Amino acid sequence: MRARLRLILPLVVLAALAAAPFLGFDSSFAYTVLSRAMILGMGAVSLSLLVGGAGLVSMGHAAMLGVGAYAVASLDAAGVTDALIVFPVAALAAGLFALLTGAVSLRTSGVHFIMITLAFGQMAFFTASSLSALGGDDGYTLYGRTEWLGTRLLENRLAFHFICLALLAGTWLLCSALLDSRFGRVLRASKENALRAQAVGFPPYPYRLVAYTLAGAICGVAGALLANATEFVSPATLAWGRSGELLFMVILGGAGQLYGAILGALAIVLLEEWLSHLLEYWRLAFGPLLILSVLFLRNGLAGITAMPKRRRPSGKPAALGQEADA
Repeated sequence: MRARLRLILPLVVLAALAAAPFLGFDSSFAYTVLSRAMILGMGAVSLSLLVGGAGLVSMGHAAMLGVGAYAVASLDAAGVTDALIVFPVAALAAGLFALLTGAVSLRTSGVHFIMITLAFGQMAFFTASSLSALGGDDGYTLYGRTEWLGTRLLENRLAFHFICLALLAGTWLLCSALLDSRFGRVLRASKENALRAQAVGFPPYPYRLVAYTLAGAICGVAGALLANATEFVSPATLAWGRSGELLFMVILGGAGQLYGAILGALAIVLLEEWLSHLLEYWRLAFGPLLILSVLFLRNGLAGITAMPKRRRPSGKPAALGQEADA
């Protein structure tokens, strides 16, 4: 039953996003908010692969988002706007950045890993701020959205909505398949006890590096989408605050479930928009709400719908197969 819920619930969320434009959420504002939530959801799912799957809490994940966005800006400045070139380049650039920084960061663990990823993220932030050819601190405004085979498909709001949705669903399916594979079992084993995993012949470092690189490449695609959604790229995309936002989406949604990152992204983006229209100093209310959610939703939003574990009377052995759904 638990396995079915893990599949059904994310499908319901994705189906709701697919139906949203046909249920009255078809204004320019609604499209903008939903696309932003889905794009950040992609970044949060890729981070959840690291946090929930490998136990790697990164505070520099937004750097990969920014690298993907700046890849779009760089190609736009060079006159290259074909999606078949732009999006693979964004993924490769972010994946390469993740590979190089991960090769160093993953030699540490715990607080040291958090701090070194934060340091690499800040290095990327200051590098972007110094790129005068791409606007420096002022950012870079795209001449237009990326073209698809010579057409302006991404400028159609409905088409862009479903492109974001398809890539979000693909990200969730890819990361879920990865965690359910032999590779994912090694990642989880390394998370539980790295020394034991190494003792039985599975050194954690190469597995973690591959996962870190893949998460970076996925986040690079999300960055390319974000650049197209806003038609603007700035160093703020790489700031540590954005990394903290992605991490909180994972925690709020439930770090143990990949689809929880989607729920967390939707909750935070929609809550931000609602409070900003309701209150002038909305951040004063936003902070305490997030703190309360962490205190009272120990397993995140995904944990609300989780079935409680059945307790058996003390002293009685478990029946064969009783824990099959745990």
